[in-house]
Amino acid sequence: MKKELEAPKRPHRKGRGGPTIRDVAKRAGVATTTVSRVINGAKYVRKDVREAVLKTMKELEYAPNTAARSLASTDGARIGLLYNNPSATYFSEFLFGALDESGRHGFQLAMEKCESGNFAAARAAIHKLMKGGLAGMVLPAPVCESAALIAELTQAGVSVVAVATGRFHGQTSSVHIDDFKAAYEMTNYLLARGHRQIGFVKGHPDHSSSHERERGFLEALRVADCPIDRKLITQGYFSYRSGLDAAEQLLSLPQKPTAIFACNDDMAAGVMSVAHRVGLTVPRDLSIVGFDDTQMAAAVWPALTTVHQPVAVIARKALDLIMREIQSRRAGIHIKPQDHVVAHTFVARESVAPPPPAAAGQARRTRK
Repeated sequence: MKKELEAPKRPHRKGRGGPTIRDVAKRAGVATTTVSRVINGAKYVRKDVREAVLKTMKELEYAPNTAARSLASTDGARIGLLYNNPSATYFSEFLFGALDESGRHGFQLAMEKCESGNFAAARAAIHKLMKGGLAGMVLPAPVCESAALIAELTQAGVSVVAVATGRFHGQTSSVHIDDFKAAYEMTNYLLARGHRQIGFVKGHPDHSSSHERERGFLEALRVADCPIDRKLITQGYFSYRSGLDAAEQLLSLPQKPTAIFACNDDMAAGVMSVAHRVGLTVPRDLSIVGFDDTQMAAAVWPALTTVHQPVAVIARKALDLIMREIQSRRAGIHIKPQDHVVAHTFVARESVAPPPPAAAGQARRTRK
């Protein structure tokens, strides 16, 4: 179900010299986003509407390139937000950042949900949003890695920013953390505490960030000359349920891991639940770490050691980039896609301890 959240309208300020995009829209009887699409040559504008806008621009002697300052306003711009992350805590923090930024700039947020990895559903949701007129679109992983969807949006004059993608592809601006580096640092932390039997719960296979986190984990093991046991690596899907399933698999192995690194906090919470249920004390018997530092990380007991991904900051930066691109489009200026890497931080809490003496001794004997 589509939800539209509109920030309070700010008082309109008249331009100082020459007609503005609002003057054109008012005279032509259309929305400012429609005028913007006409200026940018977008396809999704009826012929009669396009002709009326062009005629009005001529009558008002409106020149986009010389009116960049007037065009810079993004008041009322409609921004689409597609969401598919199964973690409710992640999405709530992302939405908080998005609403905060929309309030500052007067955006209107229009949201649609779709199942992760279902590109047909994603395309349908995007088309539904476009029918109402869009100036910009925030695309999550893995949808943001579809070249066809991005091309369709940009050809329609919609500014696009990708969020939480593992890699910058250059087709559109993106905002993300360095997932490889963050996972490498977390794995090194466990290695430094003496762990060698480290279980790893992978993120959703459709997300490039999941592959980057796994790559960082494996590289840290390789650099430390720690043998890689593929039985200790299991698939997760960023959901609490998949964390439960992964823990059941890992903790039923003949040689159990002494630590488990889950690729998000929801899955780590699932791992912790199973550990408690089978009688393991965290962290005395099993260390557990997560990723994201959502509210879930502090809600479980003991509190999770995790990687702080500033989700709200990422949302705010994504909308800020969209605002800048909309301003540039309306001013007739082309800007290159930007890759904005947001800094992550390591958060040490109570869920990690050195491995039990018996397990540490077994690991030493295995290496000999």
